[in-house]
Amino acid sequence: MTDCSKRTRDAVNKVFGDPLRELPVDERDSFSPDDAADHDQWLRDNIPPHHD
Repeated sequence: MTDCSKRTRDAVNKVFGDPLRELPVDERDSFSPDDAADHDQWLRDNIPPHHD
């Protein structure tokens, strides 16, 4: 890594903070196709009246 890019990254980190740590696979929320189907159904069931 060049000194210039390290200084740029350090300046960005100073403004925005350190990057978030990577989560191991076992700590992530699992996603299944059923979750998407449930979410879609929830959206259909909860359509605001002005969208009918």
